[in-house]
Amino acid sequence: MSEVKKIATRESYGNALAELGAEYENLVVLDADLAAATKTGVFKKAFPDRHIDCGIAECNMMGIAAGLAATGKIPFASSFAMFAAGRAFEQVRNSIGYPKLNVKIGATHAGISVGEDGATHQCNEDIALMRTIPGMVVINPSDDVEAKAAVRAAIEHEGPVYLRFGRLAVPVINDKPDYKFELGKGVVLREGKDVTIIATGLPVSECLAAAEKLAADGIDAKVINIHTIKPLDEDLVLAAAKETGKVVTVEEHSVIGGLGSAVCDALSEKCPTRVMKIGINDTFGESGPAVELVKKYGLDADSIYAKVKEFAK
Repeated sequence: MSEVKKIATRESYGNALAELGAEYENLVVLDADLAAATKTGVFKKAFPDRHIDCGIAECNMMGIAAGLAATGKIPFASSFAMFAAGRAFEQVRNSIGYPKLNVKIGATHAGISVGEDGATHQCNEDIALMRTIPGMVVINPSDDVEAKAAVRAAIEHEGPVYLRFGRLAVPVINDKPDYKFELGKGVVLREGKDVTIIATGLPVSECLAAAEKLAADGIDAKVINIHTIKPLDEDLVLAAAKETGKVVTVEEHSVIGGLGSAVCDALSEKCPTRVMKIGINDTFGESGPAVELVKKYGLDADSIYAKVKEFAK
């Protein structure tokens, strides 16, 4: 069996920007002294006149992006999720969200898989923060194919968009001829009747592997990839809950305010269902190898399998 291709979605972000730069002359990319890490350097090399390094001043970068959007440009403001969503939250809310400006925020290095950089840089709260901003679209792609499609969808969407990318290379699972990305629409990756696993971002491929292990135990798990957390595909979530009666959400993010909370909001109002949320459990991360951290915090296939097996009894 050939080895599964793995690519970090931050790489996909940089490559997608470079490709789209040739199509959209009004596309401008900003970064905060992190072009090498966020991979916006790929765009900078191709279109140096449309790349702006704002220095280590993320809040100012968001203001510059807002100004550019007001003149008809399509700015992609890029930084680590901790800085883009955390440090610059006020500017994103007031300068971008409130006036509904056409700014795209490319947030890389999200989640526990940032690894050795430790708790200060492992942003597990960004989805929660961005969900609260009225009109903000929140996208968390699961692999290279989806990340590139998400960047294109973001540029075609009129209004603010938050895009979440990772540092750790993840398996490519969407390289299929019939793959289609649509904002606000989840994707059923595996049919099942006993329990529904709804995942986003890095853990999606792990959930597919966990579903295979569950199948060997006679548990038929439906797996849904929710790449757009806001707006949430409520119709798909509700239909799956009615079909299986049990829902598990999985995210590389705090269990407070992220995908799990969005799913529970929808189900509690329209289809009360048993739900288990798998994610970062109200704790900070720590420094360590990314793969080991994913395992320690229960986001690897074996951990997901064990938790879902117990829940599905």
